[in-house]
Amino acid sequence: MSSLYRNSGFMRLFLGRIVTNAGDSAYGIAAMWLVFELTGSSFYTGLAGFLSFGPQALQFLVGPLIDRWPVRNLLVGTQFAQMVGVSLIPLAAFTGHLSVWVVLVLMPVLAFLNQFVYPAQHAVLPKLVTDDQLVEANSLFSFGYQGTDLVFTALSGALIAVVGATNLFALDAVTFAVAVLLFVGLRIPREEPSNDSESDDESSSSAFADYRAELREGFDYIRGSVFSTMVVGSVVVNAAYAMLIAVLPAFADSLGGPAAYGLVAAAMGGGSLVGTIVASRVEHHPYGRVAIASYVLSAACLGIAFTVSWLPATIAFVFAAFVPSGLTSVLFRSMVQSAIDDSLLGRVFSVISSLSTLMMPVGALFGGYIATYAGVETVVAVLPVCWGLLAVYFGLHPKLRRLPAVTSADELSLGVRRGTPVSDG
Repeated sequence: MSSLYRNSGFMRLFLGRIVTNAGDSAYGIAAMWLVFELTGSSFYTGLAGFLSFGPQALQFLVGPLIDRWPVRNLLVGTQFAQMVGVSLIPLAAFTGHLSVWVVLVLMPVLAFLNQFVYPAQHAVLPKLVTDDQLVEANSLFSFGYQGTDLVFTALSGALIAVVGATNLFALDAVTFAVAVLLFVGLRIPREEPSNDSESDDESSSSAFADYRAELREGFDYIRGSVFSTMVVGSVVVNAAYAMLIAVLPAFADSLGGPAAYGLVAAAMGGGSLVGTIVASRVEHHPYGRVAIASYVLSAACLGIAFTVSWLPATIAFVFAAFVPSGLTSVLFRSMVQSAIDDSLLGRVFSVISSLSTLMMPVGALFGGYIATYAGVETVVAVLPVCWGLLAVYFGLHPKLRRLPAVTSADELSLGVRRGTPVSDG
C-alpha cells in the first residue's frame, strides 16, 4: 500500500476521486431532499430518481469515447461543467426563480456528466498501478469513495437542517473546483496520444463508423460470458435499489426529518466502506461463494432494518446490510480489470454498468408511484426480497456458483470473447 501512496499519478486520481465523490454525495442528498421539500411528494422524488438514474443506462454510449479521448481532458471538463451546474441552484434561489422544475431539469444533466467520470477512472487505474496492486488500489478507491460518501452524506443531512438545501449547493460547487485543479496535473503513463494526422484526414462518417464498431465491440466482448449472466440479476436488484432511493426522503422524514435522511443514507455508505476494507482479505476465495453469502446476509439485515421503527436500530441494520455490497463491488471491479485488456476497459465497464442499471430509472419512477398509493413501507420491502432472490439465482446457476477467485480469473474462465465460453456442466 505504501508504494501506492508514493505514486503521484495514482494519488492525484485518488484525491480527485475523493473530492468528486464528496461533491456527488452532497449534491445527491441535497437534490433529492430539495425536491421533497418543494413538493412533499414521493411521486416527485421518484421522478427525480428517474431523471438521475436515466443517464446511467446510456453509459455504454460514452465507453468508446473514454477509450479514444484523453482521460485527463474528460475528467477536467466534466468537473468544470458540474461546478457550473450546481451553482445554478443557489443562483436561481437568489433571483427568486427556484422551482422543482429547475432542479428536475438540472439533475439529468449532472447525472450524464457523471457517466464519463467513473468509467474513465476505472479505465485509467490499471495504467497507473501494476496488476498485483489492483485489488489494493480498488479497495483504497472504494474506501475513499465510501468514506467520503459516508461523511458527506451524514454531514449533508445535518447541513440541510442548519443552512438549507440551496446553500449546500454553493458549497458543493467548491468541491468540483478543487477536483478540476487536481485533475489538471494528472499524468497518465502508457496513454496513447491521439493520431492528429489521421484524425485530420478522417471524415465524419468514417469517425462515426469507427465509433459504432468500437461500441459494438464492447457488447460483443461480453456476449455469452459470465458478465452477461450476472447482469440479469443486477438489473432486478438495482431496480429495487432505485425504488428505495426514490422513497428514502419520505421514509426518513417519518423517522426524524433531514438529519435522519442523512444518517440512513450515511449508513448505506458506511456499510459499503467497511466492505471495501475487508475485500482484500477474501480475494483468494471463490467469488461465486462469497457473492452468495453476501447477498443472503444483506437480505436478512435489510429486512430487519425496515421492520423496526427505532432509528438507531434501523441505522445499525442498514449499515450491516451494505457491508457485503461494498465487498462484492470491489472484488467484481478487480476481476474485470485484471482479466480484460486495458484497451477495452472503458467500453466493457460502461456496457456492464449501462446494462446493470437499465431498469433503475423505471424502478425509481415506479417506486414513487407505488408509495403514493400503497405507502412507503411497501416499497422499502422490495430490496431485501430481491437480494434474497439474487442469492438463490447465484446458487442455482452453475456459471455464477463456480466463479473463481479474483486472483485466478482470466478471459477464459469468465468466458469473454477471447476465451472459450464457460461450460454449464
